[in-house]
Amino acid sequence: MSLDVIPIHLVNTPPDKTGLTGNAQPLLHELAEQVKCLLASGDASAIDLSALPLTPADLDWLKVALGVGEISVTLQASGESTLAETACSGIWWVTHRNEQGAVTSQFIEVAWVPELVKAHPQDVAIGLETLELLIADL
Repeated sequence: MSLDVIPIHLVNTPPDKTGLTGNAQPLLHELAEQVKCLLASGDASAIDLSALPLTPADLDWLKVALGVGEISVTLQASGESTLAETACSGIWWVTHRNEQGAVTSQFIEVAWVPELVKAHPQDVAIGLETLELLIADL
């Protein structure tokens, strides 16, 4: 048997000349399944982009493919976090930075609203106390 009849399948495909590995494109299929789950059950989900073998070019490709939505939230807590809705409603690009501005993690969340944006009940209770003090001073 000749060696050229043996099928060869590359497992860890190196980046091409543009830096793309082909690892970003399958994420669109995964996101579609997660959005279907969100619509059917209301269950949110997330993909940890930092845990995947993605190059900067892959991340750029994915960000361009998903586009820019209408909502963007910036949080300041031990560094900046940005939560930006993509052009596909329900899909959010979440980036966390440390105090020096370096990216510490990136996620794509599939949710009505990212959990990080929702007010914690204790914070709402404190807000109510503040509001009641304002009303008492009228």
